[in-house]
Amino acid sequence: MYQTKPSASMQHESPRAVDVCVLIPAYRPGASLIDVVKGLTRHARYETVVVVDDGSGREYASIFEAISRLPQVHVITKALNRGKGAALRIGIQFILREHPEVRGVVTADADGQHDPQDILRMCDRFREAPDAFVLGVRSFNGSIPLRSQIGNRFTYRLIHTLLGNRISDSQTGLRAIPRALLEKLPAARASGYEFELEMLIAAKHMGLPIVERPIRTIYHPGNPSSHFRPLRDSMRIGYVLLRFSFIGLLSAVLDNFVFYLLFRETGNVLLSQVVARVVSAFYNYTAVRRAVFLSDVPHAVLLPRYLLLAAANCAMSYMGITILVAAIPVNVFGAKLMAETLLFFANLVVEREWIFKPRTISQARKGGEQPKALQVP
Repeated sequence: MYQTKPSASMQHESPRAVDVCVLIPAYRPGASLIDVVKGLTRHARYETVVVVDDGSGREYASIFEAISRLPQVHVITKALNRGKGAALRIGIQFILREHPEVRGVVTADADGQHDPQDILRMCDRFREAPDAFVLGVRSFNGSIPLRSQIGNRFTYRLIHTLLGNRISDSQTGLRAIPRALLEKLPAARASGYEFELEMLIAAKHMGLPIVERPIRTIYHPGNPSSHFRPLRDSMRIGYVLLRFSFIGLLSAVLDNFVFYLLFRETGNVLLSQVVARVVSAFYNYTAVRRAVFLSDVPHAVLLPRYLLLAAANCAMSYMGITILVAAIPVNVFGAKLMAETLLFFANLVVEREWIFKPRTISQARKGGEQPKALQVP
């Protein structure tokens, strides 16, 4: 449950059309948040600012009270802390309900790392290209807190592996989110920092252009107001990649189990390989399509491509088994595991870039379709 409190000025104003809202999730913020919001309201002409108090507690009530007195500000107070993702989701739901005409939302962090002028420039940049997902990227040169270095390096590798995009600052909290993506995010299940990674995955698979814009890098000594926990939050972010790995592992177990049973009965490597791959492929296709690549492309388009990949995999695995058994002292089962471990990484790239590659929104519209709701795991 949460409570909402508009600023004093908003209580006496009639509703106005808003094309861009600024959304700031805040958990136990410093007093610098007041200065950031003041900077926004002092210079902004069109933006409404929504601040979500993510269960900060009574000792921080004075900060949010001061913010709520600023013009064009709305404070949402949550009783319990549920994580940054949950706070963003509640803020997005509120904005979509209260400002149905809104074209996009610019999110910013509450720890003083984002200069108000950079936030406003992101609003202006969004207005120039309202269909793009814009990231305000920091420069990671100089004295950067260790927790920020760890998180960014980890997610950079993860994003590049999973999506193929080279995003230099995947954890930035300063983002301009277009309306098309905004409407999908309330369905996301993530509640912590991994919500922002899910946002990138959703944008990729909606075919939205992802644009990077440089911003100032502001870090206070020790970065005391940051609540990013390198080990725990990096593990939660890594769960996104683990979904693919886990599905691949289950598929491999099923494949090898069927292969073992058939090979034990028939002694025929090719027959055992083909039947095992058919059985595991049907499970893998369904699971990967829904849980990893979040694809809404019709089966008529995806399935022929996937079956072609499965057939090619089956042939390459059979060739690998044959070559390995002849070249080194290894049995059939060991050779199969070795060959298919190498194929695992190739499969990820092929599935990402060809089979489950999303159509852009314009492509969907050309086909007479409306973009479907995206259920983000």
